[in-house]
Amino acid sequence: MIFRFRVVLDNDTKEDIFRDIEIRDTDTLEDLHNVITQSFGFDGSEMASFYISDDEWNQGEEISLFDMSEGGSDIQLMSQTILNSAVTENRTKLIYVYDFLSMWTFMVELGEVVEEAQGTDYPNLLFVHGQVPGEAPEKVFEAEGGEDPFDEFEDGYGTDDYDHLDFEENWN
Repeated sequence: MIFRFRVVLDNDTKEDIFRDIEIRDTDTLEDLHNVITQSFGFDGSEMASFYISDDEWNQGEEISLFDMSEGGSDIQLMSQTILNSAVTENRTKLIYVYDFLSMWTFMVELGEVVEEAQGTDYPNLLFVHGQVPGEAPEKVFEAEGGEDPFDEFEDGYGTDDYDHLDFEENWN
């Protein structure tokens, strides 16, 4: 079977930027990572992860390109994760983050499952819409209710209140 995905750059610009991609359901998430990076013009050399997502695009379990953990952790890897085990007709959404310094973030959604077409090479880039900006769109982090979660800490100090703190006196 062939999965047809729409991969949308998460940005706050007026223009939608997306790619429609076909890929075999038996390919790995690493294969999907490769076609996404190529279709958006990235070289594919940066760290990346997929996150299982619910219908509201909440970030869930991570599936990483590389195992960067220390010791024997049970991190799921893209190269070992078959698409049809991560995406189903009931679980259709993934969040994809490329380059953790720039935080290129994409919403990946399964749109359709079709039969393989004779003579078509997969993965297949079906459609391109929009130009990728030169820099990753800036992320705006908001807590529930719309407040900035970094505005104030539990101790009552904000991020601009460090000048009067005497670290030498309290240093262990």
